[in-house]
Amino acid sequence: MLRTTALLTAALVVLTASPATAHAGGDWTGWAKDLDGTRHQAAEWRLNAGNAGKLELKWAFAYPKGDYNGVRSQPAVVGDTIYFGGPDGKFYARDARTGRSRWEFTLPQADRYAFNSDGPTVADGKVFFGDSASRFFALDQRTGRLTWQVQLDTGIASMTTSSPIVHNGLVYVGTSSSENMLPNTHACCTFRGHIDAYDIDTGALVWRHYTVPEPVEVGTWPNGAKRFEPSGVGVWSSPVIDRRTGTLYVGTGQNYTGKGGEFDSLLALDARTGAVRWTNQVTDADTWRDACNQPDAEGYCPGLKDGTNLDYDIGATPNLFTVNGRRLVGVGQKSGVYHVFDASTGQVVWRRQLGVPLPSGGISGIQWGSSYDGKRLYIATYYAEPGKLFAVDPATGTVLWETPAPADGCSTGGAAGQPGCYRAHGVPVSSSPGVVWLGALDGKFRAYNARTGQVIWSHDTIQDVRGVNGLTGRGGTLAGPGAGAVVSDGMVYVQSGYSSGYVNPHGHVLLAFGL
Repeated sequence: MLRTTALLTAALVVLTASPATAHAGGDWTGWAKDLDGTRHQAAEWRLNAGNAGKLELKWAFAYPKGDYNGVRSQPAVVGDTIYFGGPDGKFYARDARTGRSRWEFTLPQADRYAFNSDGPTVADGKVFFGDSASRFFALDQRTGRLTWQVQLDTGIASMTTSSPIVHNGLVYVGTSSSENMLPNTHACCTFRGHIDAYDIDTGALVWRHYTVPEPVEVGTWPNGAKRFEPSGVGVWSSPVIDRRTGTLYVGTGQNYTGKGGEFDSLLALDARTGAVRWTNQVTDADTWRDACNQPDAEGYCPGLKDGTNLDYDIGATPNLFTVNGRRLVGVGQKSGVYHVFDASTGQVVWRRQLGVPLPSGGISGIQWGSSYDGKRLYIATYYAEPGKLFAVDPATGTVLWETPAPADGCSTGGAAGQPGCYRAHGVPVSSSPGVVWLGALDGKFRAYNARTGQVIWSHDTIQDVRGVNGLTGRGGTLAGPGAGAVVSDGMVYVQSGYSSGYVNPHGHVLLAFGL
């Protein structure tokens, strides 16, 4: 069991402390919006397909420019407050309508640079989130003071990209790692992916499920560095939970070295104990590390000879939905396939290939998550020449409409003339009644008509904007888990600037839109 550390002396600035007003219908409390993972704001009544084209930027928050500038923390909105983390090592609570400060929390010093690397969840009077140093925090929702903190993992490159969810007194979060991206001189690899459940009041570890056996030393790599197998199988995404059955569903990543474990799988676990109810592994073999794309790949990429160097994670959050009385769970894969299973048995119901498979990188498929509005699934593909947004029948997988990323995205606005622009969607999809919200690598944030797939509004985030905090910022690529849209009480929020591929003299931005 992990030891809980109370660091009530961590750096904290309380600018104003205002209890959140109860607006439960319009709240977006966590990354997936709800336990079912719908990413759909059903309570939204101000915004619709008829007026979304009139959205205007109401306020912006600009991050200071530093050595690392990628934004990864999708906001949560509860009552009149928005909660989000930045690449600057701080976590913020601000007025959702005006951007006015409520409180700020500075992450305690770590043995490596630390920043908020997942989306927060607000529940039971606390704000839960993880960081790039694989630490997990619970703050007081009203004041921002640290309630408890735990170290999720002690691996050299472990991190938290899985956004937490809360259910029945437990908070659930997965652990991933970039150890497979370290140079060949590193003794690769010893990381073991896992999904954990913690007591929300004390931070005590209630259960942990490892996704791969403990790595053992099996020899050396060609350069003499120690070799360990098996390893990897990180949990990159947020889990979902079926309240009626108490089942937690979560996807897993590929092996880093060796074979075995629950790689490229959708897991169904008992939410109370972590016991496995079923597992569906969607790839026969998948062992990949960054060395597979390097010039001397053959000696450091065991999957190269047999073609199993795929990187076909399930890095997306699942969607739970009901069709004709049957409970189903669907999830996207980096191979470009969206899978749908019987939620109680794991039996395949249907599969649909939406992206073009691209081995040894897995960037052509479905990256972070999809949306379900009760009628349709909305699924986006990444580098799929081009990436597209799809509306899919949840009963059969039939494509109802598909809209490619606009052809002029890289030739207009702030992306024009800049290298590294692609027609691609590396972000989760969000929706509200009549509207689908999706950003792209061209820096454009768009609203689509949910019935037809037509673009009804677009905003170029790659332009200078003055933040309410007095700094000038500029958006960039809309990609990663933090750039999903959040819809709450007539406002739409998005983080822009996942990578620094575009020329930018400033830090990146959080943008807030309204009518």
